[in-house]
Amino acid sequence: MPDVTERYVSRRDNDYDHVKLQEVTAPVAGELAIFRQKYKTALQSDNTLVDRVVRYILRQQGKQIRPLLVMLGAKVCGGVQESSFRAAIMVELLHSATLIHDDVVDGAEMRRGLPSINALWKNKISVLIGDYMLSKGLLFSLDNRDYTFLHLVSDAVRRMSEGEILQIQKTRSLDITEADYLRVISDKTASLLATSTAMGAASVTGDEEKVQALKHYGEYLGLAFQIRDDLLDYTGDSKKTGKQLGIDIKDKKITLPLIYALRNAEASEQKRIRSILKSSKKRAMRSREVIDFVSQRGGLEYAVEVAEGFASKALDALAPLDGSEAKQALCGLVDFVMKRQN
Repeated sequence: MPDVTERYVSRRDNDYDHVKLQEVTAPVAGELAIFRQKYKTALQSDNTLVDRVVRYILRQQGKQIRPLLVMLGAKVCGGVQESSFRAAIMVELLHSATLIHDDVVDGAEMRRGLPSINALWKNKISVLIGDYMLSKGLLFSLDNRDYTFLHLVSDAVRRMSEGEILQIQKTRSLDITEADYLRVISDKTASLLATSTAMGAASVTGDEEKVQALKHYGEYLGLAFQIRDDLLDYTGDSKKTGKQLGIDIKDKKITLPLIYALRNAEASEQKRIRSILKSSKKRAMRSREVIDFVSQRGGLEYAVEVAEGFASKALDALAPLDGSEAKQALCGLVDFVMKRQN
């Protein structure tokens, strides 16, 4: 029987239908159901306003990729244990907190098709609720003496904050390079996926090689995930993605397709596009012009190529792990990320 990694590559190369998320979650479907109940319990508060906001947050839950990664990381290293559920709760608390804070920073009024927390309860409550969820996660680890988890999560918080600050800094000056962009998405997105898989492994094994293998897998998966997500701003179906085409451009977010296109354009073209990016009015009215420029200059193809490279590295990182249904699911998750449409 071929290694599951080889089977994944064959599936991708032969352009099979992408692996559905339900297939990926199948090996840990029961564990994820238990996690959701434990997570709901962990969020409860005696404060009526906090409890009301938290219940609303639970309505906004997305695909819960990070808890899934924790469970698969644990399963591929032996099996899910009680500590694995604690790890999943910690990463989801951190993820939810950062989304709430991001919406405040970005002034976003919608989150997954629903009004954002700051749109309903304003910025002060939003920031405090984000702080509440972050503190709940940290206290949760201390109460259970999960010091390894605490170290991993704290490092992820540091990286995510630095990534956000670097992005703001570079966006203001419009001088973001490909290296800057990769550092931003590594810190903002990939760091928490890497933390999730590493915590899953660490919850059941002391084998450092396996923990590091899964951490590298999560990092590369996160890089591929974010590049594919950024591509959807240029190629996505707004009915599927839930966001308007070109919204990143309107928000002055310079991502890999645009970075590549600008790097390979003539000076006059660069000047024209930068003139659009500098003006909020021009960005709102001429985002289609920027999309066409990126397409014509090969930015989309280049971004796909870079994402494919990180996807392959994610698969390679799984080499030290024994073949199993959980390993197959981790490979399938790479396929899902690379072919996702929303």
